[in-house]
Amino acid sequence: MTTQQRPDQTTSRAPLSRVVGDRAAQLREDPELMPRLLADPATRVLVVNNASVPLADADAPVLHLATVAETGLDAAAFTGYLGRDASGTHVLLAAVRDQAEFPSPGGWGEMRLVGGELSPEHADLGVTGVALARWHRVGGFCPACGAAAELRQAGWSRECTGCGRQHFPRTDPAVIVAITDDQDRILLGNNALWPKSTYSLFAGFVEAGESLEAAVVRETYEEAGVTVVDIEYAASQAWPYPQSLMVGFFARAASAEAAQADGTEILTVRWFSREDLDDAIAGRGDIRIPASASVARALIDQWHSGGSRL
Repeated sequence: MTTQQRPDQTTSRAPLSRVVGDRAAQLREDPELMPRLLADPATRVLVVNNASVPLADADAPVLHLATVAETGLDAAAFTGYLGRDASGTHVLLAAVRDQAEFPSPGGWGEMRLVGGELSPEHADLGVTGVALARWHRVGGFCPACGAAAELRQAGWSRECTGCGRQHFPRTDPAVIVAITDDQDRILLGNNALWPKSTYSLFAGFVEAGESLEAAVVRETYEEAGVTVVDIEYAASQAWPYPQSLMVGFFARAASAEAAQADGTEILTVRWFSREDLDDAIAGRGDIRIPASASVARALIDQWHSGGSRL
């Protein structure tokens, strides 16, 4: 059976939101799904180590999807059902704590670095696998009573063996915004944790009781001293480091002169023209910008190309 693509599945330019597979969520309630697929030689497995995925070829970013037997892993390592790929093949998730447990023919790649180079299908599988595996790594016990929480729904929920509560993978929304001015320049900042040559957009988590738009206004003022207007949604994508959903926006600064770093989280803010970033976009020069897998880079690239939406 070949899955059918929806018309909107490949329209986003955000690299980790390109979807072509089928999560087949309707199959998760079958308690025999995981045992049946573990016994099926046609099943493929994505093995994840923390935020890294195995590659089939060191020179060409392609996920290495092994058979169950090829992984050599115990049944306890298989913690989720990722759905069907575009050919209809079922894909399971397995997690290892050490990459040595699963030698990969092309080595391992961290999703935040290689995700933008993967095919849409493999980018979708990779980011979903990393997100689900990281939740399982910390979700083995109920946060309410402390009892063990057992896998349910083919790895997409856990049920507490003590109080019976049902728990689901957590996702924390965060906003990230590309701020431009009346001269069509873009405002970037240097974070205190980065090298001085690295610049990116402004981002932060959504607080309790706050809308996405309100978070954009608050974060940009806190970090860069800028009041923004004309807030426009661009795109979103999973960013499981550890469990974020990055929601990207464009916005315009009410006053370019007001830009000022907070001096704690952001050390420097600077307005850039397209010409200022030509070398950085091409991977040259003294300025560094985010890697291709990030929403930040997608927004910067879109602005640099003259567009305002992803």
